[in-house]
Amino acid sequence: MGEMVTVTQRQLSDFLLNVAPVRPVFIWGPPGIGKSSLVQLFAAEVGLPCVSLLGSQLAPEDLIGVPQIIDGTSRFCPPRMIARAEPYCLFLDELNAASHEVQKAFYSLILERRIGEYHLPEGSIVVGAGNRAQDSAIVKPMSSALMNRMLHVHLKVAHRDWLEWAYQNGIHPWVCEYIQLRPDHLWSQPPKHEEPFSTPRAWHMLSDALYAYGESLNDEWLEVLAFGCLTPTHAGQFKAFIKQVRSTYRLTAILKGETGWPYKPEDRDVLYFLSQSFRAQLIKELPRERAAIREVHRDLAHRAKGLIKELAAISLEMAQMVVVKADDSLPDWLMVEIVRDLPRLVERSNGP
Repeated sequence: MGEMVTVTQRQLSDFLLNVAPVRPVFIWGPPGIGKSSLVQLFAAEVGLPCVSLLGSQLAPEDLIGVPQIIDGTSRFCPPRMIARAEPYCLFLDELNAASHEVQKAFYSLILERRIGEYHLPEGSIVVGAGNRAQDSAIVKPMSSALMNRMLHVHLKVAHRDWLEWAYQNGIHPWVCEYIQLRPDHLWSQPPKHEEPFSTPRAWHMLSDALYAYGESLNDEWLEVLAFGCLTPTHAGQFKAFIKQVRSTYRLTAILKGETGWPYKPEDRDVLYFLSQSFRAQLIKELPRERAAIREVHRDLAHRAKGLIKELAAISLEMAQMVVVKADDSLPDWLMVEIVRDLPRLVERSNGP
């Protein structure tokens, strides 16, 4: 697909409330980011029952029905779950995973809101959704005729929207706290091979599993659960996060000077997690432009340089990881100060 304009979960809800009642909408997005849940929530908000059809599991006759002879002529009778007397929200999930024959069966339903002689009740809403080709999902190209029958919108993951929902819906506190600390781990690009990967849905599954184990959860089962739901690197860091939650090491305490970096060999995984979280916190809290710096930013930058120096004394590799240049680097003005105050660290992190 070409250049995309994306919306967050909250923006999509507003979009559906305004647009879906007057035009069919198609929601694009990777697996597990909440497309289905948002459509069901939208249907509830407008007071309509939601009927979901999975395009990947449909045959044409599942839509148009089977012919019956009535008064000497054939008539197609659509299935009962579609042919309703009262208005409803028809959700065509995985529409672009349907065969081309099924997609053609949707033409009149989407454009004219009818199947054969049956017309959707006045006030009914049609919403479709599907994954993208780059998501390593089962998708089929949609014809230009079908594309042109809907208004398209691309959904992206927004951690603030998801956290607001998570707090309201009782997601496990460990999961909420971790995503608050590492919002970049809420979603990861689907892998090209078979392994779990992080999505809002995966974190929800992990939350359910954590609640199921309750107080009986030990480190061994925590590892099984995390690696069974999440991207492997995220799973490892989540395990380290829980380990430090259960210990005395917390990033907030380290930033306040109430405790220091963990230095024991058996705590190396915790140190790695804290180093990554420390870097993410600096990128999140410090402004990119020098003109936007305030006293609170100066205090954090001063404390950060001291902590980086202390971290280098324990693990030079992890200190370098904090300052390494990447797409999400520390602000340039802070890097200038680090180069000035800790030149050997930056030289080694950037290589020869």
